Amino acid sequence: MLDVHRQAFIEEATELIADLESSLLELESNSTDAELIAKVFRAMHTIKGSSAMFGFDGIAMFTHDVESVYDYIRKGQLAVSSSIIDITLAACDQVGKMLKTNDALLPADEERASELLKAFKKIAASCSTEKKEEQIKPQATLPAEAGEAEIRPLCLYHISFKPSEQILVTGSNPLLLITELRDMGESVVVANTSAVPEIDVINPEYSYLSWDVILFTRASLNTIKDVFIFVEGDSDLHISKIKDVKEIPAPETLEDIASHFSSASVTPGFIPVEFLTNYFSEKSYGEKGQSGLKKTEAAEAHGHESDAASSIRVSADKLDELVNLVGELVTIQARLSQLAMTAESAQMSAVSEEVERITWSLRDSALNIRMLPIGTTFSKFKRLVRSLSKELGKEVELTTEGAETELDKTVIEKMSDPLVHIIRNSIDHGIETPEQRISAGKPPVGIVQLSASQAGGSVIIKISDDGAGLNKDVIRQKAVSLGLASENAELSDNEIYTMIFMPGFSTAKAVTSVSGRGVGMDVVRKAIQGLRGTVEVQSQLGTGTTILLKLPLTLAIIDGLLVGIAGSSYILPLSSVEECIELLAGDRERSNNRNLVNIRGELVPYIDLRQHFMLAGERPAIEQIVIAGINGMRVGFVVDHVIGQHQTVLKSLGKVFRNVEGVSGATILGDGKVALILDINKLVEKAEMEERMEHA
Repeated sequence: MLDVHRQAFIEEATELIADLESSLLELESNSTDAELIAKVFRAMHTIKGSSAMFGFDGIAMFTHDVESVYDYIRKGQLAVSSSIIDITLAACDQVGKMLKTNDALLPADEERASELLKAFKKIAASCSTEKKEEQIKPQATLPAEAGEAEIRPLCLYHISFKPSEQILVTGSNPLLLITELRDMGESVVVANTSAVPEIDVINPEYSYLSWDVILFTRASLNTIKDVFIFVEGDSDLHISKIKDVKEIPAPETLEDIASHFSSASVTPGFIPVEFLTNYFSEKSYGEKGQSGLKKTEAAEAHGHESDAASSIRVSADKLDELVNLVGELVTIQARLSQLAMTAESAQMSAVSEEVERITWSLRDSALNIRMLPIGTTFSKFKRLVRSLSKELGKEVELTTEGAETELDKTVIEKMSDPLVHIIRNSIDHGIETPEQRISAGKPPVGIVQLSASQAGGSVIIKISDDGAGLNKDVIRQKAVSLGLASENAELSDNEIYTMIFMPGFSTAKAVTSVSGRGVGMDVVRKAIQGLRGTVEVQSQLGTGTTILLKLPLTLAIIDGLLVGIAGSSYILPLSSVEECIELLAGDRERSNNRNLVNIRGELVPYIDLRQHFMLAGERPAIEQIVIAGINGMRVGFVVDHVIGQHQTVLKSLGKVFRNVEGVSGATILGDGKVALILDINKLVEKAEMEERMEHA
């Protein structure tokens, strides 16, 4: 059971570190944002507390000093700097390594961790010295200055805290929590001892006290709640914001408030909000005419807790198993529909239609469970851009758009490496140095933009930069020198740009740690094709480059176009299909058997699938050409006949057929027969290679 909880902690901590990195990079640009500072502090605090709870003592000790530094920043005693962000990001990397190695580190990593801790302790020590010399008050109690938006208004909160009797047994100390509250501002704390039993029955390991706290602070409700983040599930906790106030009460006023805690009108252990409201309206604190009691934020927080409780963490293996079972159900449903058609029974047809409706709804629900916002991938590239910019001496800013666009979890995971390669090339080859950009009339800071949008059953990911753009002449010369194109060949812009995806192709003059070996864009193309996607390049010299990735929403169940060739069935991805036209024997003769067809004045090349797969048999008098859009060009695929749309459940081929070119998988049809799913990108690539070899 403990292993299950530890694994859940590792997963949550990994997500928290990813969010923490994003917050740190944002904080570097907005160093005075109090909410961001508080968010970073809470993340560190959560990692420290959770790691200690689940036996990751090394992580707890490591993050303690990091948390201390951000506590000083939170209190206004230390300013955020680029160097602090640098070492904090490095600390995030160390915590990530410790999570992967079960709280242990290799000797080299231990040395690095020791260096980081020394750096954090040095910063914390300097702040401690300044605090003693200057006696700086916490930011929470500083008076608000007019026009300073970063300082929150002073608020009055009432916190009633009754922890579980076994809070000490679980490793938490309620007094430390009360002390943390008091550090947020001026406060009155009263302990309730009414639940303490007689000395002869008391359990020394149990806690019987409860507390009421009146807190004057500029901290937000979420910041106060974070104090109790590890104990609120087992505690009776009420947090109410009473009202906004203009000034902190004098000490004698605080004593007056404390004296009312023991009055007959106040029940020990919990102070009614009405009592506090009446008290402060009599003392005329806060804005006149403002209602003393607003809707308590505790109630709102409770609503958020209910929302959070309605979601659960499910292992990816269980989701995959669910989708596989739904895929089997789709296959069985297709067979049932075919049987209903042949049986000619109205009752059976009605049942079949109802099963089909439920199956499709279940399919959509199961696939939606696996959908994640692509922003989870986008956020981690900010760190990559920051590191590469410093390494290459360039100023680059990453902007994102459409982060809420959802994509299948498996597709998102496999998209990470291709996007890394594209962004690295954009910064290294595309974005110029600040001096070059200024001389070209551009701002010194280059822009790399990541955007995502949904188009039907596909997601379009666009990576754009405002750099130097691609030089067609240089690419062409390099392609000729590598034997990828003849010197006299007439190539379109799209064909020239496609050359950058060829294995070993690179225009870099020197190999660096970032690029120059000619493997990056080749990896991109193979990875995208492996996801049944397409890549398209658009560029303008001196203006910038855009790379468009078109990906299917999911890899589990796709919409396909079912076709027949020589008595066998095949499926083409419907997302790539544009139209279908007829091919007559006379059309072949008019093109001199050059596999070209004239479609509304446009010559479109086609691949004869019967010839490609060497299928015997007589051709029909009228064949069909399925026109598909691939990498910005139109290509046809000749088949005997088009059957129609088909809900395709993807099945992987066995080891023997795994490397068959032009086939990406198989599916089971309603009659129990197997249909091969064609990899049209690979078919086009192979046809292009064969054509080059013929003309070489």
